[in-house]
Amino acid sequence: MKRKVLLFSIAFASCMTGLYAENGIDKDKESNRTEKTTGKNAPQKSRLTLGGYGEAVMTRNFYSDNINRYSKAEDYKDAKSHGQFDLPHVVIMIGYDFGKGWTMGSEIEFEHGGTESAVEMEQEEVGEWEKEIERGGEVALEQFWIQKSFCPEFNIRAGHIIVPVGYTNAHHLPNEFFTVYRPEGENTIMPCTWHETGISIWGRTGDWRYEAMLIPALNSMHFSKDQWIKNGSGSAFEFTPANNYAVAMRIDNYSVPGLRMGLSAYYGHSFNNTLQADQGKYKDTKGAVSIAAFDFDYKGHNWIARGNIDYGHLGDAATISKYNREQSSTSPYKRTHVGKNAVAGGIEAGYNVFSQIRKLRESGDKLYVFGRYEYYDSYVPVKGATKYSWTDRQRMAIGVNYYPIKEIVVKAEYSQRFLKSQYNNEPSISLGIAYAGYFIK
Repeated sequence: MKRKVLLFSIAFASCMTGLYAENGIDKDKESNRTEKTTGKNAPQKSRLTLGGYGEAVMTRNFYSDNINRYSKAEDYKDAKSHGQFDLPHVVIMIGYDFGKGWTMGSEIEFEHGGTESAVEMEQEEVGEWEKEIERGGEVALEQFWIQKSFCPEFNIRAGHIIVPVGYTNAHHLPNEFFTVYRPEGENTIMPCTWHETGISIWGRTGDWRYEAMLIPALNSMHFSKDQWIKNGSGSAFEFTPANNYAVAMRIDNYSVPGLRMGLSAYYGHSFNNTLQADQGKYKDTKGAVSIAAFDFDYKGHNWIARGNIDYGHLGDAATISKYNREQSSTSPYKRTHVGKNAVAGGIEAGYNVFSQIRKLRESGDKLYVFGRYEYYDSYVPVKGATKYSWTDRQRMAIGVNYYPIKEIVVKAEYSQRFLKSQYNNEPSISLGIAYAGYFIK
C-alpha cells in the first residue's frame, strides 16, 4: 500500500507542472501570472510551473548516541564515532495561475526519504523505543492553498500554508542557510518547516511586506523538554484538532539595499487542543504559547550574513508537565516535562572567495567560506521543577558552500556542540549536496 501511495504521488507530481513562487524558490516574485508580450517571437510565460528542492547528507558524529550519554556522561567520554546517511527533505513544488488573480500552490514533501513515520528512541533516561508519527498520512503535503490577489498590497490565501515565524520557517530552502542541516536552534524549539491549515492575508508596499494569519493552535500534549513546542503542530489523526485558534504575523523591511530585516510573532492557547479535551479540574488551564522573533539577511560585496533570535514562553508549564506525565503509555503523546521558556539565537557569515579569481568570477562559480555560531535552550524550567541542563547548548560550525551553478550547492562543515562542563561536547563532520530551482516555468 505504501509503495502504491508513493508511486501515485510521484506520478501526480510529474503530471502536474506548477509552482507559485511565494514561500518557494524565488521569494522576490510576488505573483506568477502569465505575461503576454507583443511581437512575432515574443515569449509567453506558462501558467504552469514546476520546481522543488532536495538534500542528501552524510554525517560522522564523534560522540556516543547512547540514551544515557547525559545521565551518565563519564561512561561515554571516549565513545566510538558513528555515522549516518540521510535525505532530510526532498520536495516537489507545484502551482498554477488560473487568471483573474486566482492562483494555486502546493508542496509534496518526502522527509528523510520516508513517509513521516519512524521508530525513534526517546531522549529520556529510560530510553524506550516507540513508533513516532509526526503527521497522519503517508506522504506529507506541506503546502496546498488557493489565493486571490487583488493588488500587490493585498492578497488572501486559504489552505495549508507556511507559518513564517522565525528565520528558518520563512527561509527554509537549502540555498538559504550555509550549514548542511537547517539551523539547529530554531529546528529544535519550533516546528520546522511549520505548516498549518488556515487563512492569511499578505502584501507588499514599497519597502515593507506583511503577513497575518489565523490557524489552529498547537497541542500541548506533544510538547517536551528536549524540543519544547516543536511537535505541537503535528497530529496523529487524519485531521488537526482545532478547539483553540492561534494568530501569527510577520513584517519584513527592505529599505537598506541588500538587507532584509524581519519581525515575527505567534500567540495561541495550546491546552485541551486535542480529542477528548479535559473539562474537569484543568478547565481553567490555557497553556498560552507566545513567540517573538527577529531575523535578518544581508547580501553585498561578496558577503552573505544571516542571523536570528527567538524567544518563547509557555503559560501553565507546570500544570502541562504534570498532565502530560500522567498520560497512558499507549497514548500517541509525549509524557515529559516542558519548560516555561525556550530561546534560540544564531548568526552566520560567508565570503565568496572565488570573487577574487577572475576566471572563476566570470564563470559564475561561487565558493563561500563560512562560520556559524548559535545558542539555544529548549527547556527553561518553572521554579522547583527538575533541571536538565544538557538542553542548554552552544554550537559552532565552519565550512564551505560551493555553487558550480546557481541551482546546485555542495556543502561541507565541521561543527561542535558545547554543553555544560559535566557533559561531553559533540563534534561532527557533515557533507551534503542540494538543489533548489525550477524545472519548468
